[in-house]
Amino acid sequence: MVEDFYLPALASSVRYDRAVGYFTASVLAVLGQGVDEFAARGGTMRIVASPYLDQEDIDDIEAGYEVRAVMERAALRDLKQATEDPRAARGLGKLGQLVAEGRIDFKLAFVEQPGRVGMYHEKIGIFRDGRDVVAFKGSANETRSGLVGNFEAIEVFRSWDPRDAERAARISEDFDDLWNDRTHALRVVPFTEAAKKVVERIAQTTAGRNDLDELPIGGAPITAAAQALTGMLAIPQSLAVRDYQKQAVQNWFRNQGHGILRMATGTGKTLTALSAAAQLSSFLRKKDDSSLLTVVVAPYQHLVDQWAKDIEWFGITPIRAYESTSSWSSRAYELVQALTLGAARGAVIVTTNATFGGEPFQNLLNAYTGPLLLIADEAHNLGARHLRTQLPDKAQYRLGLSATPERWFDDAGTDALKDYFGDIVFEMGIGEAIRRRALCRYTYTPVLVELDDEEAELYAEVSGKIARLIAAGTDLNEFADTDSPLGKLLKKRADIVGHARGKLAALHQEIKKRCKGSHQLIYCAEGKHPLLFQQGIDGPRQVDQVMSIVGNHLHMTAARYTSQTKRAERQDILRRFERDELQTIVSMRCLDEGVDVPASRTAYLLASSSNPRQFIQRRGRVLRKAPGKDRADIVDFVVVPPQGGEAIQHETERSLLRRELARVAEFAHLADNEAVTLDTLRPVRERYGLFDT
Repeated sequence: MVEDFYLPALASSVRYDRAVGYFTASVLAVLGQGVDEFAARGGTMRIVASPYLDQEDIDDIEAGYEVRAVMERAALRDLKQATEDPRAARGLGKLGQLVAEGRIDFKLAFVEQPGRVGMYHEKIGIFRDGRDVVAFKGSANETRSGLVGNFEAIEVFRSWDPRDAERAARISEDFDDLWNDRTHALRVVPFTEAAKKVVERIAQTTAGRNDLDELPIGGAPITAAAQALTGMLAIPQSLAVRDYQKQAVQNWFRNQGHGILRMATGTGKTLTALSAAAQLSSFLRKKDDSSLLTVVVAPYQHLVDQWAKDIEWFGITPIRAYESTSSWSSRAYELVQALTLGAARGAVIVTTNATFGGEPFQNLLNAYTGPLLLIADEAHNLGARHLRTQLPDKAQYRLGLSATPERWFDDAGTDALKDYFGDIVFEMGIGEAIRRRALCRYTYTPVLVELDDEEAELYAEVSGKIARLIAAGTDLNEFADTDSPLGKLLKKRADIVGHARGKLAALHQEIKKRCKGSHQLIYCAEGKHPLLFQQGIDGPRQVDQVMSIVGNHLHMTAARYTSQTKRAERQDILRRFERDELQTIVSMRCLDEGVDVPASRTAYLLASSSNPRQFIQRRGRVLRKAPGKDRADIVDFVVVPPQGGEAIQHETERSLLRRELARVAEFAHLADNEAVTLDTLRPVRERYGLFDT
């Protein structure tokens, strides 16, 4: 009714006459939506309505007070209440400008009988464009529920249609009689002057504002009071939003709701994003009474569950869309329909990258036509070819989250992300986060591990093949494609370094020093040693060997956390780790993105790819703040060529060290023990002349 009839007719008119049963704050909120174009056309309004009478008003009328005075008091009370209602204040401000310009008049109608009053309950309206008339009548009051929420009906009559002309003329004449107090059994009295001071005061407070002026940014966050508005996210009262998080949200709003937050792991990207969504939802309600659908896309199912937990803290139970389509599709479509009909004021759906890119979820997005906010957790993943083409153009608001938004050796994917989400609007690296005490301080211990002769020979062989492919003009974008010939070779070389045999003995010595300690993470290399495949040997995986060292040899309590670990078991492992029932978690990549393990105090990095994203995320994972935790320890196993070895060329050795030392330099310069770290590496740097690395 509003979108298809009311607002288009108002925007095309120069005169609007309306007589309704109830005069409420939401009348003015609805009028405010379409009044801009109406005002630009020089439009004028005449409104006849009745105020809502409470018991005190009725008692006064029955006691003999003048009915007109009681009706005016009731109408003024409603207007004053509207000044405190964010849904109506914007509309009041716009109407106030018309009042000040003498282009709108209000009158009150009521049925007066001795000692009592009857309510005026007719509902008619007339739009005029200076030539033609559109008249309507029906059950709808001029309230938000009347025009949006209820099941209502109106009949519309057009003066240019011979079938409607007589009815349109009669409704127009009825309104004129009503306005001039010529309708039998009704009293119609002026109200404009009485209302003028209240309405003009609101006009003054809203004059000159644009939409951004109304954003709740830079000040106190919205509190849980907004939870009374069904379906709207609301910042919990118990959440202390940090200053830098407020700044991030403010920057995003100033960029018209587009942008990427480049924030270090552990600095609260999730809570920052939900705070932005809560404020956006509130803003849209104030602006034009719109409902907001928020879609959160995260890489994995366990991250969807983690997001859902935080969203529930913000007052909404989201739909979790993953696994079988039948488990979420019908509920999601019902939710979208409720938003469209105005029966819900907001909703959140959290999904995985895989489900988001599938046809069922894309069809759901295509079916929704209202305001849409897309939040991408670990947004760099959505730059992949198969996902970036699925990003919805219809999303008016877009927020990307990542500690490392640039895709490694994938300029096209990085550019696609920036084209879609916008520029980086806020940045906080690990150094700044440590200085602000959002992350804890740390010590860094690099442990040098030499390749054995077999590993060194294989490393040189693979490096030679890589060099020949690049020299032959192989597209460097294939660095990001693990299925390409170049990608496979790069992975094999990284696996040689990650699975270096000497790491296990070195790990045993390092853990033995700390075997009485708790909250330790061990990051292992994936799969098996490349030499096992090459020799056709079915040997153990590194993760199995590490579990044996920790559990069988050092008698520490430990658990695996891998892709094969079921979701319920993962949650149990994290709970036990948090409670100090487990000393150690042995993992591979599963802890890289988004998993909260703030209690972790020591991290052993047996495997780190040369992709900066991985080691930056792993460092951030262990630097998260937790009660009783003031610092963390990172033990990094750094692979170096064998001393005196002749199996690999000197330049290949330098290349290996450059990659390893780049990570060491990144970790060391923010560590409390930077000087000690540099001394540890000095002999290797001297041997290969790598003091510039």
